[in-house]
Amino acid sequence: MIEKNDTYILNREKKAHDLINETKLLNIARLAKLLIEIYGFEKPFKKIGKREGQEVEFYFPSLNGYLTFVLVKNKDNFDPRKGRSINPISCVTLNVKRDEVVRVVSAIVRTKNNIFGILKFFVKYVITGKIKISGSLGATIKLLRCIAIGKHEMYKIKDKGE
Repeated sequence: MIEKNDTYILNREKKAHDLINETKLLNIARLAKLLIEIYGFEKPFKKIGKREGQEVEFYFPSLNGYLTFVLVKNKDNFDPRKGRSINPISCVTLNVKRDEVVRVVSAIVRTKNNIFGILKFFVKYVITGKIKISGSLGATIKLLRCIAIGKHEMYKIKDKGE
């Protein structure tokens, strides 16, 4: 029989776990916003076209949470938020372990914004089942092109171990 004190401890542990997950999601959203503000390219945002205002929802089952990205025409207005989308045009599910979430998101951001980078992304993550896309593939690709900053100069610099 579980005592009242044990239930209280279990509830506190669950709340602490949920708070850690929420913090990770908020950090991922903030990181995406900062990277786009500082290193993002304006060109893919200008090509959003008729998709402006549409929402792409990212679901992280291992963190039990959602991030919503609204497609905008100006990179300064890019503002991902934590939580479910009101009217998602596409839902991207990241089926990775809790410890791999940041690594996969980082790899998505480091993707090059060209046909080869997008094909590499699909082969590495979508075909293998790590990422599942339901809904509009076009909106997801537009978002990927906006957050893909792999062509930036900071990724061209190689550390030569000096």
